[in-house]
Amino acid sequence: MFHKICMVSDFFFPNMGGVEEHIYNLSQCLIQKGHKVVIMTHSYEDRVGVRYMTNGLKVYYLPIKVFYNQCVLPTMVCNVPLIRYIIIRERIEIIHGHSAFSALAHEAMLIGNLMGLKTIFTDHSLFGFADASAVITNKFIQISLADCNHCICVSHIGKENTVLRAKVDSKRVSVIPNAVDTYSFTPDPSQRSKSQITVVVVSRLVYRKGVDLTAQIIADLCLKYKEVLFLIAGDGPKRWLLEEIRERKGLQDRVTLLGSLEHSKVRDVLIKGDIFLNTSLTEAYCMAIVEAAACGLLVVSTKVGGIPEVLPEDLIYLTEPNVPALMKGLDKAISDLKEGKVVCPYECNMRIRKYYNWENVSSRTEVVYHRVSQESTKNLGQQLNGYLASGVWPFLLVVSLTFLILHLYEYLVPRKDIDIVKDYNHKLQRKIKER
Repeated sequence: MFHKICMVSDFFFPNMGGVEEHIYNLSQCLIQKGHKVVIMTHSYEDRVGVRYMTNGLKVYYLPIKVFYNQCVLPTMVCNVPLIRYIIIRERIEIIHGHSAFSALAHEAMLIGNLMGLKTIFTDHSLFGFADASAVITNKFIQISLADCNHCICVSHIGKENTVLRAKVDSKRVSVIPNAVDTYSFTPDPSQRSKSQITVVVVSRLVYRKGVDLTAQIIADLCLKYKEVLFLIAGDGPKRWLLEEIRERKGLQDRVTLLGSLEHSKVRDVLIKGDIFLNTSLTEAYCMAIVEAAACGLLVVSTKVGGIPEVLPEDLIYLTEPNVPALMKGLDKAISDLKEGKVVCPYECNMRIRKYYNWENVSSRTEVVYHRVSQESTKNLGQQLNGYLASGVWPFLLVVSLTFLILHLYEYLVPRKDIDIVKDYNHKLQRKIKER
């Protein structure tokens, strides 16, 4: 059974991150299995309209302005005509939204539900329960997932978090981890320095990634070990803190800030390192540590969220999220490195290849698609009843308004007037390449 799937998220290339990589790699594997996949996201500067990527993966960069932090304004009704047009034009059967932060994903899922499509949501993050932003976000997620067919989390701790904060039935939540292309992230020990120890950091430079901890560790570790260098890839609002520490401590020759990198260049940075440092304060699943382990680096990471589930104990040094604990973990990693008590880089790669691969992830996601495709379609009354459980009754007005707009456009722009696109012929393209 083949499906027509629309992946929706505010986060996609050229923006870089774990969500973007997940959507792209999952889409490519599903295409290889015979499914039709298109991606819907907002425009990025001059990247507007339809673009084609590898294997004919079609991406709709919608002409919608970004409101905050790469996300569109969550109006829930303003983009109904455009999203409806794409869904009909591409004959979409399943809407697959990604990231709790993505307003576009939640909007598309609502429209998809009202058009009788099946909806799936993948949660890539962990949230708290105490601060104001978490309370608001959790309530919004609860509303959005009230009528969602199925939810996917990338770790077991992520599933517990989603079930608690969104009040979703655990039977409607599956755990499918991220993966890494171990054929692209391969070790190359010849690229490492023979006389120095290089600590690599690849991360968005934001508060939740623990940049404040990284800054203090740079100062302390460089003072303690004269042979240690830092190679930092990534950008964000906290970059100034690392620049300040570098200038204040006079570490310009030992701390290199590479800025934002394309994902294709991340491996070139990782293979130059001996140790990978992750100081995240919260993480549902950290793809960066898996990529680092695949490249044969020793991984020192905070044991927060789903990170303890990701790698076996002999491939990671887990610490509490504070400077003394992280320093102790780095001391142990440096000591093991000097004494040669480390796993062979190529063995690391083979083990990661066995643990996490996109073929397995896509096969497990297929099972979810098959399951939801067999569920019965709910009418408007059943959908409104599902939203009642959230306790936010005014949202029923939003759902009703969206439903009326959709029906209005059935008269203004009938389905028969919308051109149906021809599907990309993968077999024909393969034959052309073979010639």
